[in-house]
Amino acid sequence: MAKLTKAQREWRPGMPKKRRSTKVMFASTVLLLEAFVAFFATLAVFGLKRGEVAPGLILGFGIALSVVLVLACAVVRKPWGLAVGWGLQIVLILTGIAEPMMFIVGILFAICWWYGIRTGMRIDREVAERDRRQAEWDAAHGDEAAPETP
Repeated sequence: MAKLTKAQREWRPGMPKKRRSTKVMFASTVLLLEAFVAFFATLAVFGLKRGEVAPGLILGFGIALSVVLVLACAVVRKPWGLAVGWGLQIVLILTGIAEPMMFIVGILFAICWWYGIRTGMRIDREVAERDRRQAEWDAAHGDEAAPETP
């Protein structure tokens, strides 16, 4: 039998499902896409500069960056997770030192990161406000709003 998560163990019938943060979903999506781009950029740099730079160095750095980008998806929900994400944006931009097109790609991803964080925070605020107003309405109207059961 599979091991249950904490949320699954604590669930009881009738409990509302906790909403996932849109900011975290957007941030994780951008980081995961960056991991794929970093991996394929590593392969491109490996093919283009194999004679100039040690292949182990190219592959080691590129694969490590891809893995760190994927692992960063797990920490974006923590208060310091966004700082880690911003640091990784800078690292991705700096990969342009090895392949100049990565300056452009890194800057475009940094813009996507900024936009995703900003928009995700706005959506999360709107959802919290909507939930607060719904709770007020439910409290004011009580059983009137409950659907009738046959």
